[in-house]
Amino acid sequence: MIRTTAVPRPARIGAALVGVAGIVTLAGCAGGTTTDSAPAPAATTAPSSSTGTGATGTDSGSSSGGGAYADGTYSASGQYATPESVETIEVTLTLADDVITDVEVTGDPQARESQEYQSRFIGGIQDEVVGKSIDDISVSRVAGSSLTSGGFNQAVDAIKADAAA
Repeated sequence: MIRTTAVPRPARIGAALVGVAGIVTLAGCAGGTTTDSAPAPAATTAPSSSTGTGATGTDSGSSSGGGAYADGTYSASGQYATPESVETIEVTLTLADDVITDVEVTGDPQARESQEYQSRFIGGIQDEVVGKSIDDISVSRVAGSSLTSGGFNQAVDAIKADAAA
């Protein structure tokens, strides 16, 4: 039987290429061994909720260096979407003269794969941000984890708002 409504060959080839590109993009989300050379797909993030009450510690909100942010320790939550779930991380930063002097990230992974990536992120984030100005940080991939970075950056934005002097 001859089909008179067949899709033209160029359209079929284009659709096949789009499908292959989609599979390659999604392969970056799969578990297992990955390389850091391919960019991660964009993730949507949910609004953050600040869980801190502002500065704590000896300076308790006073700015000692005349910077844009009050010295102290601040906490906020950040969320990011994975193919399986929406994950939340808690970020605690200590600021002195607008410079991050300490960082702590805790996660509550909902999926096994998220646990692996959050663990990698937590192990590598200190080297990325400690000693840098809070205005100069925006992480994209830390220790092979790219989606967790979205939640971290969201929490940092909330901390900036809390710490604004």
